[in-house]
Amino acid sequence: MTLAVKTTALRRTFGDFVAVDDIDLEVPIGSFFGFLGLNGAGKSTTIKCLNGLLRPTAGEISILGVDALADPIAVRRQVGVVPEDLALFDRLSATENLTFVGRAHGLSASIMRERIGELLQIMELDSAGKLVTDYSHGMRKKLSLACALLPSPQLLFLDEPFEGVDAAASRHLRQLLQRFVERGGTVFLTSHVLTIVEHLCDHVGVIHNGQLVAQAPFEDLRRGGEGAGRSLEELFLDLVGADEDDRSLEWLGS
Repeated sequence: MTLAVKTTALRRTFGDFVAVDDIDLEVPIGSFFGFLGLNGAGKSTTIKCLNGLLRPTAGEISILGVDALADPIAVRRQVGVVPEDLALFDRLSATENLTFVGRAHGLSASIMRERIGELLQIMELDSAGKLVTDYSHGMRKKLSLACALLPSPQLLFLDEPFEGVDAAASRHLRQLLQRFVERGGTVFLTSHVLTIVEHLCDHVGVIHNGQLVAQAPFEDLRRGGEGAGRSLEELFLDLVGADEDDRSLEWLGS
């Protein structure tokens, strides 16, 4: 079976520090995969290795059946990325940002016009020349997602897409991502907002101190060995070994 994401002994070090410690990920095509971990656990490092922003120290990465280390260009044609820092051009408008992305992907002018118009409408973004520097944080998140969706990817990597987003924008983003998965796409999501992950994701992986401590369909993890249902918060805190007195503090301000 071809997987959307498969890693074998993926490892990333920074000097003597091991950020990602020989993890074997398997993300099914068509899944909404939530990748969880405490701050500093290795989430962002892992996702940067997967989408080509960081080269792993060791290990193998397959994206949609393509060797990501041997043929990164082929991978980038099939994926969209919303990085934590968004990577937008502040002194350009939404249309100009999207046009730049479209040209980088080699889209024709007619396809760009059609898709950009649709995405601006779907995202409810101003197309009248307003610069991105004047956008709210929620509008910037939606524009970053629009840039990721423009080339019609099969797989989306989203690093903390709901952080700092208000309730209305968060709901809009959730609906768009659910529609993407319903149409056969795959989402790889990192987030500290457990309620959103619990609501959206059908598969979950948990990383702790650089090691993958769990990955499975969410419902299988919730039931556990004894078949008792657990909330995602209970499951997560059990997996990372958080003490009862520390549980609320771990997520304060997330």
